Parts: sequence; C-alpha cells; structure tokens
Amino acid sequence: MISASILSIKENLKENIKILDETNIDFIHLDIMDGKFVQNKTWDIDDVKDLVLNTSKPKDVHLMVEDVKEYVDKFKILKPTYITFHLEVKQDILYLINYIKKQGIKVGISIKPNTDVSLLFPYLPLIDLVLVMTVEPGMGGQKFIESVIPKVDKLNELKKNYNYLIEVDGGINDTTISKVKSDIYVVGSYITSSNNYQKQINNLK
Repeated sequence: MISASILSIKENLKENIKILDETNIDFIHLDIMDGKFVQNKTWDIDDVKDLVLNTSKPKDVHLMVEDVKEYVDKFKILKPTYITFHLEVKQDILYLINYIKKQGIKVGISIKPNTDVSLLFPYLPLIDLVLVMTVEPGMGGQKFIESVIPKVDKLNELKKNYNYLIEVDGGINDTTISKVKSDIYVVGSYITSSNNYQKQINNLK
C-alpha cells in the first residue's frame, strides 16, 4: 500500500491534494511536527482541516511531537485510520496507546533510525502499526538509510505472532521500495515533486 505524504507539496497545496486524492493511493499521510520533538514545524489542525477534511482517501497521521495527547485531541476531528506517535517521546507509552484507541482510532508507534527495535517488543501485542523511519524524522527529501533494513526484517519475522502492519517512511522511491519489505510505504517527494502523480504511483506499484 502507498501512503502519500503531502509534506513536499510546495505550491497550490489544495489543488494538488485534490489531484492526489483522485489517484489510486491508499492513504494520505500527514506529517505533523511541533518544532520541539523535531526542528521543523508543520501545519496546525486549522490549516490541515481545510486541506484534507473533504478528501476521500483514509488519513494516516504521523505525530512528531512532544505532547502526543494534545495533538491527538486536535487531529481526531479528521477521523484518521491511524495516528502514530514516536516511541522516543518522554511520556507514558501505554497510556497513549489506550488513549488513541479510546478515540476509535488505530494506533501506531514509530521509531527513529537509531532506536533499537527491541524497545518496541513490549508494545507489539497492543498496536496496529509499526512505523520505521528510514531517514531522520523532521525533513522531507532525505536519502534512504539502508542500515535500517534489518530492523524491518526483524519486525517481519515477529509479525506472524501479532496483528500489526509495518510502515516505512523516508527516501522511498521506485528504486528503494524493493529494498525493504513493508505493508505500507510512505512516499513524498518522489510523487509530489513530479507533474504526473499517477505515473509515479504506477512506477511504485
């Protein structure tokens, strides 16, 4: 499945999101950054609501924020399929998993490229999605980090005992997509920097 990130769309955002929504992608991926957990800051809910509330594709929300609960409360209005937060936040992970589930939203946990995959193990029975960052979070258009591949392999190996999907995010294009086995691929600039979104999506699929 392809989850298309709108992070790299620089102009005519509303029109281009509409074009993206009319392709055969599986999800619209929203990268939400607070300028604290990562250096960059992206949209607040008021900006995003106007852009994506009326799109037909399911929403996949990736929170790169310190105060996860605050952002869950803001973004649940979009009725996303998934809200994913980072294992590296200094908060009660079990509380956050349960809090997101109580909103009727599937919950994902993300890890940065240098985070040990074993730190996820206690939470695997409880979550719906594991998002492995294949670049450092916070910036679009980075190069795929190949050293992350064994982590994804390990999660694929463990997956038969659980019910989570694997998602990879960062540097995914028509070359790197075949290097890593995942259920969902987050793709940004490879699609949105092109003038033919559907053609690029076809290349990936």
